[in-house]
Amino acid sequence: MSKKAKKKSGSSAQYRWAFTVFLMAVALSAVLSLASESMLSGAGVAAALLMLVVFIGLGILFDIIGVAVTSADPRPFHAMAAHKERGAKESLMLLRNAERVSSVCNDVVGDICGIVSGATGAVIVTQLQRALDLKSVLISVGVTALISGMTIGGKALGKTVAIKKSTQVVYCAGRFLNLFHW
Repeated sequence: MSKKAKKKSGSSAQYRWAFTVFLMAVALSAVLSLASESMLSGAGVAAALLMLVVFIGLGILFDIIGVAVTSADPRPFHAMAAHKERGAKESLMLLRNAERVSSVCNDVVGDICGIVSGATGAVIVTQLQRALDLKSVLISVGVTALISGMTIGGKALGKTVAIKKSTQVVYCAGRFLNLFHW
């Protein structure tokens, strides 16, 4: 294949990947938003806070996986696969597709969790204002600041863990994926 044909084929694959990620983001966003809306309608502040922690935690977890996949060494997984350890083949698949895995984990899931966290924060602000009979902007600023701090701080800590423990993180993700492989 000529260089020109390879270049054209590569750019076509990039457009397909971008379109796939777009569709994935739309679908996942719709599912998470729908789940969030249905769980938050009529829920109290405590339930909304729990939902918020879950979404922030998911964003941090997927950020850890995305970073670990880009920094892990594949050699231990080749040895594990040779010994037929569960999750080793799935871990290698994650590493072979590190760019896409990172894009899905960090960008798609991470961004959607951030957006849904913000929407959940808005529900919490409304509920707090109603419960406290206040219309203060300070409640909104406080909730937004806490969500940002928890998300950014959690991801900063998570990146350190992901880089230092990349083999373990990728192996855990591989073991999890192995549960769905018959």
